[in-house]
Amino acid sequence: MVASEVKSLASQTASATKEIDTLIQQIKAATQGAVSAIVGIVGIIEQVRAITTAIASAVEQQGAATSEIARNVQQTTQEAREVTLGISGAIQAASETGAAAWWVLTTPSVLSERAERLSGEGNIFVAGVRSA
Repeated sequence: MVASEVKSLASQTASATKEIDTLIQQIKAATQGAVSAIVGIVGIIEQVRAITTAIASAVEQQGAATSEIARNVQQTTQEAREVTLGISGAIQAASETGAAAWWVLTTPSVLSERAERLSGEGNIFVAGVRSA
């Protein structure tokens, strides 16, 4: 009986060893799957980090561009003010030139009328002196 029990125990031991080997193989496969998943996750984290860095860089560039645009708008506004002042000065000068031109045009006519009137009065005076 001892031999049959030893044979039975050997058979059970061989069966248990095969079962343990199968479980170890399953654990190895699961571990390899977990390692592959972790490697994939690390790759995704690296991609997210690269995208985040690119976004941060783009935001920084956009901020710099926005600052440049704001500076250009301020400069353009100042230059527009200066042009407006120049135009106002030109309008004022044109108005003064127009007034001076009117004076130049009307003065000879007024002087001519006064000269004729003075000439007429002088003739009357001379005629009065001759007849006296």
